[in-house]
Amino acid sequence: MARILLGVSGGIAAYKALELVRLATRAGHVVRVVQTPAAQRFAGAASFAALTGAPVLTSEWERDPARGAFPGQDPPAHDPASHLELVRNADAYLVAPATANTLAKLAHGLADNLLTSAALAARCPLLVAPAMNHAMYEHAATQANLRTLRDRGVGVIEPDTGALATKDEWGVGRLAEPERLLAAVEAVLRAPRAAGAGRGREGHLVGLRVLVTAGGTREPIDSVRYVGNRSSGRMGWALAEAAAGLGADVRVIAANVALPRHPRVRYVDVVTAAELLAAAEQAFPETDILLMAAAVADFRPARTAETKLKKEGRDGLRLDLEPTTDVLAALSAARRPGQTLVGFAAEHGDGAVASARQKLVRKRLDAVVVNDIARADIGFEGTHNEVTVVTAGGARRVPRASKLDVAREILATVTELRAGAAGEARR
Repeated sequence: MARILLGVSGGIAAYKALELVRLATRAGHVVRVVQTPAAQRFAGAASFAALTGAPVLTSEWERDPARGAFPGQDPPAHDPASHLELVRNADAYLVAPATANTLAKLAHGLADNLLTSAALAARCPLLVAPAMNHAMYEHAATQANLRTLRDRGVGVIEPDTGALATKDEWGVGRLAEPERLLAAVEAVLRAPRAAGAGRGREGHLVGLRVLVTAGGTREPIDSVRYVGNRSSGRMGWALAEAAAGLGADVRVIAANVALPRHPRVRYVDVVTAAELLAAAEQAFPETDILLMAAAVADFRPARTAETKLKKEGRDGLRLDLEPTTDVLAALSAARRPGQTLVGFAAEHGDGAVASARQKLVRKRLDAVVVNDIARADIGFEGTHNEVTVVTAGGARRVPRASKLDVAREILATVTELRAGAAGEARR
């Protein structure tokens, strides 16, 4: 059970915050709510008070009957400053919806209402969930404010794309659904265990965009046949699930994968290496972490028949192959500061780690994950895997485990790499 402080600013999406409170309390958390005066035009304080069982505050000047305590807590004997006491008691502070106006205030350190004053005083993790019209969200000022907040360690829960509040408007800016908001908060709440071992090592990825490629490409010979590989996409699926569980905004480019899909992950389906490259190049500029788990064909038929080739009258079939574009190398050449790139290598027998080290340097990667496909009990099509994660600092073996647990260990290495890079940047 955690104590969650929820800040609600004045957007029409404030009604979703009521459902978030319901989900959080059902999950065993306790919630206090602070609102801006404008927020009460969209969702009344009485509704939040009924769901939380605690008073709702809108101003630093009003007395808090609970004296800053959360439900189940003993209040102090004195009347403390509400904006200080609320965040002192909170395990996490989420602002949802966060309007363009509130984001601008937070980015510039303004404290002109209870919500922003509490944010400035918060020592607990702070998360914001933007919600506004797409024109306001895409404006350079809003994007600059979000970059400022991210640079300060604020978790930004990306908005969804879809129908907006204004009639006939469509675009990015919808408040993330309450389930995703709660999952992001819970991911942050798990992060303090990062100094330990096992599942807590990986920290959280809230506010980060993760791009995963999964499956195996198929390069057509004719309208029926293709050149392909045995990749099932299970490792990429596990990486996406693990990243979503850590609060990341996850997109998967899926090459011919027939597996159940995760409700909090977005998917783009492709068939060939060229289609995978095009989809990856489109998503990569806004990506923070790339996990290149797909088995991309190195070669494709130089010519493709438009119809099915007939077997009758043929003594054999000769295929002339030409190389495909190296997708990972192409993306690496376009990388920007702050991105983390992880490659995957299916190797057979001895020399796998040495080969991975060469790939690490040649393609300017941060890590290469190697698995030995000579073993029948791991790798392609199986539910378990055993890998070695190669970085510039060394190689770490991840023993045989479910692919989901292996994915968590890979992401633990990613968060360690990013923390180290951030430390270097601050020096």
